Amino acid sequence: MRLYILCEGPTEEHFVKEILAPYLLNSDILATPINLGGVSRYAKIRKDLETLCKGDPTAFITSMLDYYKLPNDTPGKETAGDILEKANVIEAAVNANLGGQRNLLVNLIVHEFEGLLFSDVSAFNGEAKANDKALLELAHIRSSFPAPGHINDSEMTAPSKRIKKILPVYSKTLNGIPIAKRIGIDKIAEECQHFRAWLENIKALGQENVQ
Repeated sequence: MRLYILCEGPTEEHFVKEILAPYLLNSDILATPINLGGVSRYAKIRKDLETLCKGDPTAFITSMLDYYKLPNDTPGKETAGDILEKANVIEAAVNANLGGQRNLLVNLIVHEFEGLLFSDVSAFNGEAKANDKALLELAHIRSSFPAPGHINDSEMTAPSKRIKKILPVYSKTLNGIPIAKRIGIDKIAEECQHFRAWLENIKALGQENVQ
């Protein structure tokens, strides 16, 4: 099965290339990232997803877009409730907004890529000058929430901003991918419910495609 993944930016693109694609290949799914280059306007997200869906109807299309700072006009954005419920509603609303494309599986990362890194904070060891004190502070943040996807309660407390406060030299592009590699897809899926559901849906599509 061929799968195109519309990615928020270069870090997500590298995450797909270096970590997710090799993992999915074990399930006979060929994943290819496409860098959206930011999401300042919903119209751009919609146009790119629609172009991909209609441009290759024999392939499946999904996305790695951060819930954090989605454009305000994104369908379903004003939904109230738990973050995981919000993400599900927005994904369904975007799919409906595109006319319910048969080969589209809209996916959001909650709240953002760095949230996935809280799946195992020990993987920060040695990255961005992380020492024992920094690891303890990161572990305290993780233990304060039921799951990595819940780590955020205001614009100033996004996972990336929490990390930067503890590790000022942290770079998403330089440190984020090595940390994610150490954690591994299986651990991320174990800790992050929404990410796990996304993987399961992708694999299910792959099984249907084989049949």
